[in-house]
Amino acid sequence: MRFEPLTLTRPTPESAARFCALPYDVFDRAEARAYVEAHPGSFLEIDRAETSFPPDHDMYAPEVYARAAELLAEREADGTLVEEDAPRYFLYRQRTPSGHVQTGIVGGFSTADYDAGLVRRHERIRPEKLGDRIAHIGACRAQTGPIFLTYRDSPAVDAVVDRVAQGAPLLSFDACDGVATSVWRVGDPTDEEALRRGLADVSGAYIADGHHRCAAAVETARRAGADGLVLAVLYPAGQLACLPYNRVVADAAGLSPAGLADAVRAAGFEVAPADGPVEPEGPGRYGMYHAGRWWRLRAEGRPACGDPVAALDAQVLQDRVLAPVLGVEDPASSPRIEFVGGVRGLGELERRAGASGVAFSLHATTIAQLMDVADAGRLMPPKSTWFEPKILSGLFAHRIG
Repeated sequence: MRFEPLTLTRPTPESAARFCALPYDVFDRAEARAYVEAHPGSFLEIDRAETSFPPDHDMYAPEVYARAAELLAEREADGTLVEEDAPRYFLYRQRTPSGHVQTGIVGGFSTADYDAGLVRRHERIRPEKLGDRIAHIGACRAQTGPIFLTYRDSPAVDAVVDRVAQGAPLLSFDACDGVATSVWRVGDPTDEEALRRGLADVSGAYIADGHHRCAAAVETARRAGADGLVLAVLYPAGQLACLPYNRVVADAAGLSPAGLADAVRAAGFEVAPADGPVEPEGPGRYGMYHAGRWWRLRAEGRPACGDPVAALDAQVLQDRVLAPVLGVEDPASSPRIEFVGGVRGLGELERRAGASGVAFSLHATTIAQLMDVADAGRLMPPKSTWFEPKILSGLFAHRIG
């Protein structure tokens, strides 16, 4: 696999903490506006430039993307952002308050490798989301959202990363999500070449997060006749934490609480009342919340593991309950379902379900399952994986053209 150094734009050490923000798609529209109001001058103001307009303004209007480009230029002019003078690799380390640590390599993968399937996908691309990111990159003339990639661990690469990270970081700050963030520039040509050689031996990478950002960046690079490289952060799989991605359906499709439990039981689940919120303890186990109470669910007769998609907990729930019982035929487009990922917790599921909705807590998809699905050329159900900590937006940007 080809993974090369890039000439990147980044914040200064003095501005990084106040400027960098979580990715644009972590926020709904109201949350994005509230964050920008509380953090003026942050990168989210650029990533979600509709926040510069009235709340009912078309968030995909041309003037919104033009505003993003203006704001990016302002941050370059006022010294918040600086551009490196040569292509470099960087290391990007995140340490959560709970002690989880992951260190990625910042660089660029080639569009040729993407086309050849060496950068493997597992999620369906939605045209409207793809169009939004293409328009944003095109207006800014920069890829501002790095792609979150993972690969099977390589001792040779790890050795170089460990050596470089013994030096003093270029940037070190606590990010907006409370994650301790450190960045090193790989300045030694010997280390740079060792990374290039080690990554060339990696058989392929997997998109962990950012399918739409990735497809948009690849398409924009092609249109611009750019260098054929797409900004990404490449993490060893052994360091990543994949968290549950839960579901909330707006209503019980006319079923009473007892009727819902009976229907789920008939769909091939053991159903038992629970004393409180249910955090599934393993694959094939779920929690279900409706009308103020929780149930424990256990899938019976799970599919043979020969089909990596059918064996996923999210797919089992979709095939047996969400579609036939609750009428959510297409979770990618149905307005009756929403997804709650990461550390928002089971209390958030209860809040969103309210008095009439139905919430389901799931066990997290594993990295091995993600790789199996991608290697088979298959797609997961929508919102099957949630990775934390997220890659900060605004920390690195790559000029296109």
